[in-house]
Amino acid sequence: MVTSDVRIGPDGVARCAWVGDDAEYLRYHDEEWGRPLHGDRALFEKMALEGFQAGLSWITILRKRPRFREVFDAFDPATVAAYGDEDIERLMGDAGIIRNRSKIEATISNAALVLEMADGELDAFMWSFAPPSWPRPGSFADVPAVTEESVAMSKALRKRGFRFVGPTTMYALMQSAGMVDDHVAGCWRAQPREHDS
Repeated sequence: MVTSDVRIGPDGVARCAWVGDDAEYLRYHDEEWGRPLHGDRALFEKMALEGFQAGLSWITILRKRPRFREVFDAFDPATVAAYGDEDIERLMGDAGIIRNRSKIEATISNAALVLEMADGELDAFMWSFAPPSWPRPGSFADVPAVTEESVAMSKALRKRGFRFVGPTTMYALMQSAGMVDDHVAGCWRAQPREHDS
């Protein structure tokens, strides 16, 4: 089924229409978005980048991600948590990333909070909010911006001291990390599920 929410790409493959024809977006959609992502470092990176994305388009972050990874030492929590004032100024002077002091400082303080957790604890904690099932969206209109689970995750993270983890940002993380699968019906990545009607 091909609808206005599904677009046939230049390669003849049906995808969620938000992808368009951008090569990096095509790769991200096909290889990353909605696939289960695990690991404390990987989820810390995802949390940081989703925080930087707030108010911007994801393609902007995606194009800057290699530079983010370079200047944030591959988002190694121990390294980032040790950043000081000189590092903040270094990052504020780097045109290859989003130069937002509050978001940079939040990434550093969030890294310190990750270090306080046991190995694997961030992964288990975040995945504990993944719903056991959810309906396959038939269109973009069926895709929420916030869910009960993303609100709960946001509150729990904020209670631990994490910043830039609002409910909308956390739902975007849940989508990109595969905690939910919002590929619309008709997209080649929309795998049938038992509860799909």
